[in-house]
Amino acid sequence: MAEWVQNLMDSMGYLGILLLMVLENVFPPIPSELIMPSAGFAASRGDLNLVLVILMGTLGSVIGTLPLYYIGRAFGEDRLVAWADKHGKWLTLSGKDIKKADDWFDRHGSKAVLFGRMVPGIRSLLSLPAGMSEMPMPKFLLFSAIGSGLWASLLAGAGFLLGEHYDRVEQYVGPASKIILGVLVVAAVAWFLRRKREQEHAEV
Repeated sequence: MAEWVQNLMDSMGYLGILLLMVLENVFPPIPSELIMPSAGFAASRGDLNLVLVILMGTLGSVIGTLPLYYIGRAFGEDRLVAWADKHGKWLTLSGKDIKKADDWFDRHGSKAVLFGRMVPGIRSLLSLPAGMSEMPMPKFLLFSAIGSGLWASLLAGAGFLLGEHYDRVEQYVGPASKIILGVLVVAAVAWFLRRKREQEHAEV
């Protein structure tokens, strides 16, 4: 993976960074914590300009958020509520739960998008609830750009400073993203089990 990323950037330059960051948001197995430090390393060699590396990484990341945003927007809260009321019982999920989640995102969506864009494991997925809650596009793009820009700057800067050891960034950040995903899975299972017990007690 690292060799493929490096070869693409060597052959396509800034356009390669943009393309890779678009793909990273659509296909999370291509990690930004490998792409941007590698680009930062290229900048440290003098092959690329660090500021342009960060700008292209940020632009690619923002563009990459749009497919899931539009999927969420097309699916919409009303359809999801109707689906949950009809089929969500086996997930202990109701339309009321969906509305609560949507209300929460309406109140905290800007912060969720801003800080979530800097959290490995969930940074790409946040586009779905943003679209479902019909978060205004200008606001979504603004907070996505700020969060993505900070993340791209951190990773590219680390790669620039570490030089040929840029791959250490992924070695540290990669396990962190797996831990975050693990915590989210455990939290989802715990919520599911609690809801199931509550429903069983209500039926008795």
